[in-house]
Amino acid sequence: MKPGHTGLTRLMHSFGYSWQGFRAAWRHEAAFRQEVVLAVILFPATFWLANSLATWLMLIGTALLVMLVELLNSAIEAVVDRIGAERHPLAGRAKDLASAAVLLASLIAGVTWVGMLFARLGWVPWVWA
Repeated sequence: MKPGHTGLTRLMHSFGYSWQGFRAAWRHEAAFRQEVVLAVILFPATFWLANSLATWLMLIGTALLVMLVELLNSAIEAVVDRIGAERHPLAGRAKDLASAAVLLASLIAGVTWVGMLFARLGWVPWVWA
């Protein structure tokens, strides 16, 4: 274990580092900004779409999942770019895999949100309702 802060002081420093990460993502990552803006715009719709706490949490959770995976994608891209500018198959694969993770998280969110919308509008087969 590395020496340094412990207890509440460590927690406060950790929060500070996390906040710096959010600020860096907002400043340098257009995709993260777009996802945050979309989540803020769609947030009021969650109160209409959700018919229970569980469905509300699924809507919020999938939106946060997309942002979480985007942060990881950005971190991987930053590390790969820091290592070197030359093209390497493993660097390309790492970036592609991280991008695929963002796409998968976005698909999960999209299917969840569309499914909740269809359920709210009564457009789901009776066997699923």
